[in-house]
Amino acid sequence: MGELTVFWDESFLDHEPPAGEFETEWTGRLAVREPHPDRAARVRNVRHIVEHALAEHVEWAAVDPITDEQLHRVHDPEYVTEFETFCEAGGGRLTTETGANEATPEAARHAAGAARLAAEAAFDSDRTPYALVRPSGHHAQPAQADGFCFYNNVAVAAEHLLVTGRAERVAILDWDVHHGNGTQEVFYDRDDVLFVSLHNDHWSWDPAAHPQSGDVDERGIGDGDGYNRNVPLPPGTGNAGYAYAFEQIVEPAIAAFDPDVLLVSAGQDPGTMDPLGRNVVTKAGFEEMGRRARELATRYADGRLALVQEGGYQISHLAYATLGVLEGALDVHTGVDDPFAWLDEDEQSARRAIDRIADAFADE
Repeated sequence: MGELTVFWDESFLDHEPPAGEFETEWTGRLAVREPHPDRAARVRNVRHIVEHALAEHVEWAAVDPITDEQLHRVHDPEYVTEFETFCEAGGGRLTTETGANEATPEAARHAAGAARLAAEAAFDSDRTPYALVRPSGHHAQPAQADGFCFYNNVAVAAEHLLVTGRAERVAILDWDVHHGNGTQEVFYDRDDVLFVSLHNDHWSWDPAAHPQSGDVDERGIGDGDGYNRNVPLPPGTGNAGYAYAFEQIVEPAIAAFDPDVLLVSAGQDPGTMDPLGRNVVTKAGFEEMGRRARELATRYADGRLALVQEGGYQISHLAYATLGVLEGALDVHTGVDDPFAWLDEDEQSARRAIDRIADAFADE
């Protein structure tokens, strides 16, 4: 059975987007301002369940914030300065759904630093590294914030491995229910990073801040042509559908790429209770995804695997779902059941969609 190192910093709790009408701005039409869905309780619950259910397998590691040099490899220096100046002045909303406060830059720098440390630990330790971070990162593009994200944690980590010579090829698997458009943008013209994103078929929610569609035809450009694999899944996809996507698309792509390390953008918002997703993956399904990630790393990446937290917004189910991912990655069985596993999935629609996508990639 495996052992787990969790990279954590208390600054993750201090970031607070503005309240409003769920994720959007307050209009005054309603009686109650709702806390933003990216609330600190998300990661507090994950930390608590890990501390108690995996106590004998886990060690906690401190985090150094990302440096300017490391951050600027991915993000335009002007954007970084403008964002942090905006927060120093009190913060607010950067886009309709994405906001920050005075504490956000410190949290974001520590989140990127945690991802970097987890990626390094994939090479330096036999323990499974997991960056339990907030804010998330996979929507952040080189010069703009998007989708609750400010710095692209997994992209910063991948670029660090490449620049420092630890890796020549990095595979990134993103199973957050929303397309990892920022990660796609960072590496879109590159052949040293394979990016595979499993997500709901949601397209763009903001043409200015989120110009990517997440569709199958976004495959990369120039040297990166063919190294970007989007797998838009129909609503109602659950455990069996995700397993089928791994078999038909994820494993063949990673096997052909032969990476030095596998980084996972682990957003558990495909979960059955999530308010920002429409899929129905249960704790058992996430355990299977964690197991498959570990097997992919073992077969094709010399066992090097790192997990980086992304989304998940139902604060109770997120904890159970993430525990499932970690159990699968560690080959540990806690006996904790999913109290929310009640909705059947639409497996046939998922299979039809995945078959069409696999056929499209086979034409390359």
